[in-house]
Amino acid sequence: MSSDKARWGLTTLYTVAGFGHFVTPKPFEEIVPTYAPGTARFWNYLSGAGELGTAALLAAPNNKANKYGGLISAALLLAVWPGNFESVRQRLDRPWTEQIGWIARLPLQLPMIHASWKIWKGTTD
Repeated sequence: MSSDKARWGLTTLYTVAGFGHFVTPKPFEEIVPTYAPGTARFWNYLSGAGELGTAALLAAPNNKANKYGGLISAALLLAVWPGNFESVRQRLDRPWTEQIGWIARLPLQLPMIHASWKIWKGTTD
């Protein structure tokens, strides 16, 4: 995938998810790990704001902003990964058909992190 396609794909993902944190906070708050200090609401809003800010950097008409958007995107994806593991942990007692989508999210973060890093480094395939 070209860096430009990855950049716009991530921009779209972050925009939709970022607004989701504010419009429907409950599902996001439910997966905040219990060991995280502070409230789930705090982490939800911080994550949503981070996603919207990252989307803005990736969408900016400035190559330097795009590059920093890639770096922040990689960091953000790593930061929210524990929440994805928590969402799987919370569903271990459910039928596998309900778990599979949540489990699939875990390895799918890797190509997104890789694409983000390539945007930061300014490289393409």
